[in-house]
Amino acid sequence: MAKTSHHSEVERDLQKLETGLKNLEAQYNMFFSGRLPKPPWETRSAVEALVKRYDRGFIQNYGDRFRFQTLQSRWATLIELWDKGLRAREEGRPGPFAHHRAPEEPKKPENRILHVAAFSDVLREQDKLHDLYESLAEARHEIGLDPVPFHKFADLVKTQVKKLSEDGDAEVAFRVAIKDGKVSFTARAMKGIE
Repeated sequence: MAKTSHHSEVERDLQKLETGLKNLEAQYNMFFSGRLPKPPWETRSAVEALVKRYDRGFIQNYGDRFRFQTLQSRWATLIELWDKGLRAREEGRPGPFAHHRAPEEPKKPENRILHVAAFSDVLREQDKLHDLYESLAEARHEIGLDPVPFHKFADLVKTQVKKLSEDGDAEVAFRVAIKDGKVSFTARAMKGIE
């Protein structure tokens, strides 16, 4: 009996962690766009405490453990991004969240491919996923758009890989490019490429 109550406590905490991360991401986006006067330190501390608690402990259930590891790697990526943004702001440089208020003259970014990555199993290829996300955020930033929330981006990639690999293709290639002043993000099944 005690086991189920412990299990539901882990689930509750993971739910809290997921919600906390989403809130924190929203608050940081508001802070960097100037709608919040200071970084959301309180929310960040609460999320961090949960991450640390489960980082030190052992999660019995495999599904919960996997979910925690996914949240933990997202946490690490976001922290790095936010800290980069804060450092840049302190040093007076445009960081990953810089917003262009008034561009001197609208110059069109030249057409080019920024990043190509192929996936067969998104959950096992988190580093690749984060690199792809960074390059998409960079491309959007270059043409003056806000970055897409990471969880939406990850879901999109997962869905595309699932959809395209169901057609019998092993890998799905994603491409981030700038074309005619717009960001182009495409997915293509790689057929018969060994």
